[in-house]
Amino acid sequence: MRTVRVLALGVFAASVSPPAVAQTFGEAVRASKFDIDWRLRQETVEQDGIPSSANAVTSRLRAGVTTGAFRATSLQMEAVYVEDIVDDYNSTLNGNVGYPVVADPDITAVNRFAFINKSLPKTTLTLGRQRIILDDHRFVGNVGWRQNEQTYDALRAVRTGEGVKMDVTYADQVNRVFGPESPAGKWHGDVVLANFALPMPVGTLTFFGYLLDFEDAVAASSNTVGARLTGSKPIGSLTGLYTLSYAAQEDAGSNPASIGEHSYLLEGGLRIAKLTASLGYEVLSGNGTVSFQTPLATLHAFQGWADKFLATPVNGIENPYLKLGYRAEPLGPFKSVAALAVLHEFNAEVGSAHYGDELDLQLVAQTERLTFMIKYATYDADELHTNTDKFWVSMEYAF
Repeated sequence: MRTVRVLALGVFAASVSPPAVAQTFGEAVRASKFDIDWRLRQETVEQDGIPSSANAVTSRLRAGVTTGAFRATSLQMEAVYVEDIVDDYNSTLNGNVGYPVVADPDITAVNRFAFINKSLPKTTLTLGRQRIILDDHRFVGNVGWRQNEQTYDALRAVRTGEGVKMDVTYADQVNRVFGPESPAGKWHGDVVLANFALPMPVGTLTFFGYLLDFEDAVAASSNTVGARLTGSKPIGSLTGLYTLSYAAQEDAGSNPASIGEHSYLLEGGLRIAKLTASLGYEVLSGNGTVSFQTPLATLHAFQGWADKFLATPVNGIENPYLKLGYRAEPLGPFKSVAALAVLHEFNAEVGSAHYGDELDLQLVAQTERLTFMIKYATYDADELHTNTDKFWVSMEYAF
């Protein structure tokens, strides 16, 4: 039974100021904060086995409002409009199947519509369509890389006190990046997301449990529990960085598969001044029939920006990688400039197959309101998928 089902208008409000406290509803309306976020992006894709290269020029506009708080409750509304200015690509909806996929369909949709209540001490309750990002997006995210982000129709409770953060959500609908007109645009079911973060002398220790029971995507139904530790320590003039994560996954709901898989991540790095170098090793297991999956993740951020591993191969995946980063604040006319290079190797977790290798490069420059980005990914296939090159140029304005 649907317990949460809401519609409306709104905006990218990561930077929305805390709502003002109002004595009347009229004061709450007059204290509203308006936001605009506009992103223009060109994405090109060359992929072996597909006759034409994709050239997608898309514009995304989010605009909305968050009211002031009346009786400890504010209203957040947001709409999104994505336009395909140049549509030489397969958006999954435009029928251009002779091109590689760029999952940015031309849509107008409700992005967020939620009531936010802070009447309980140290607690925020959010009811309605909302953005949810947990930890580093590896299991639950908003897929903000795509022009239409992923949102959740949900009731969420977040309590923070004495450094401990408790974050629990029940959702009955996931609104996916493909848009409301797509057959794959919505997943209905019962979704419980629990995430508890504890401060420790060695870093932040997080325990999580994600229970997914979907009606129209039964193969994505699973129960995942795990723990994650992130931290940093000074080492002379350097700073040591580390992340450790482990999760176990089993089938849930009406999933016909029998799943008993696991994932783990080991990452360590060093930062000196503006430079950071990290080595990582991530494994998502498989048994030749089924594998560990993260269907609610911001998958673009993991295992290569060419997006060849949005679904884990049935033989699992082992991904050793090297990251090199540089960040200057400020630099010339920019508030910050950041460069990042990532080198991946992809192998089967079961068997000896070498799937391929990938190099990712990115440069981001920011002013107070503008963000400029150049990004490139090249996947060199061996025993899985095909050679793929992707290139992006984008500009984003937030107000």
